[in-house]
Amino acid sequence: MSPRHEGKPLLRLLDGYVMDAIGKLDPAEAAELKAMEPQLRRDWGGTGDWRALCAAQMRFPDGMAGAIREVWEKGRDKFLASEGYEPSAEQFTRSFVDSKFPR
Repeated sequence: MSPRHEGKPLLRLLDGYVMDAIGKLDPAEAAELKAMEPQLRRDWGGTGDWRALCAAQMRFPDGMAGAIREVWEKGRDKFLASEGYEPSAEQFTRSFVDSKFPR
């Protein structure tokens, strides 16, 4: 777990949700998020996997993951054209989460 996520399980889920939506979630992190599911269900109620639990907690509309992916793909293409190298998925995630879901 990164220092960014210490004591902040919802932030960890949000970062994971965004990374998953853009296809860049590390398999080890995905396994750790999956392992959190029973505790999340106890704490928040609800059903489904960690993605569904995060979406329910945040009250995301249907299609939120697709909308995030679209923002990533459009921004990625612009970044690649202007900078000449691949953007950082981690930086995109931090920026997206911090700007859209301020704590």
